Amino acid sequence: MAQNLFVKCKECGTIIERKKYAENNDVCNVCDSYGTLDYKKRLAMVIDHDTFEETNIHTGFYNPIDFPGYLEKHEKIKSKTGLTEAIVTGKACINEQKVMIGIMDTRYMMGSMGIIVGEKVTRLFEDAKKLKYPVIIFTASGGARMQEGIFSLMQMAKTAAAVSSFGESGGLYISVLTNPTTGGVSASFAFLGDIIVAEPGALIGFAGKRVIEQTINEVLPPNFQTSEYLFEHGYIDMIVERKTLKDTLGQILKIHSQEENQIFQ
Repeated sequence: MAQNLFVKCKECGTIIERKKYAENNDVCNVCDSYGTLDYKKRLAMVIDHDTFEETNIHTGFYNPIDFPGYLEKHEKIKSKTGLTEAIVTGKACINEQKVMIGIMDTRYMMGSMGIIVGEKVTRLFEDAKKLKYPVIIFTASGGARMQEGIFSLMQMAKTAAAVSSFGESGGLYISVLTNPTTGGVSASFAFLGDIIVAEPGALIGFAGKRVIEQTINEVLPPNFQTSEYLFEHGYIDMIVERKTLKDTLGQILKIHSQEENQIFQ
């Protein structure tokens, strides 16, 4: 069996033709479990064709605490994936609605947030404020980047301040939580959206389930820290399947655009 022609579902073990798997947005057609999307696949899924213009392209590297092996790991990931950081940002259109968009990619150090991610997220909101564009960020992260120590934790406050400033200017921020959204990202800009959307079955939380159970000495529910659990308890606004995500975002953007027009008439 040619390895590049088929993919195995990590949940149910079904062998699926890679082409059909891709056509279904990397969702298993047997158990409906969601595969991981890189930023290019996610862009192709949600934006209008050929409308993406990348902004704040960063090709440098910082090692603020001289963490051993950090540069080597960066170069290895860059060589393998072409990524220079854990988020890609830019301008795009979704159903002809202009937006600023950020997409986190877990192939780069599990989507962890360091100085550059914090700066790119901040600039994304600053650019959107100037252009009067809505912001959509697809989060996927293991949390703060340990290789940058306290500097990574500082990005939580920095990005939260950027979201706050953008919100005060009247901008719309839609946060789309994907699997996984955890740690410092979940505790900062991921949950500060005006509208918070999540993909089905996504792991979303701060500390790990095992850590929480050991801390409080209680057994947590089986579906704890899933998008479904958070929706049931009012922490997110909606769960949207990939096949309808573009149209859902387009409808939200259109409603927001119409409301803005009415305000300024």
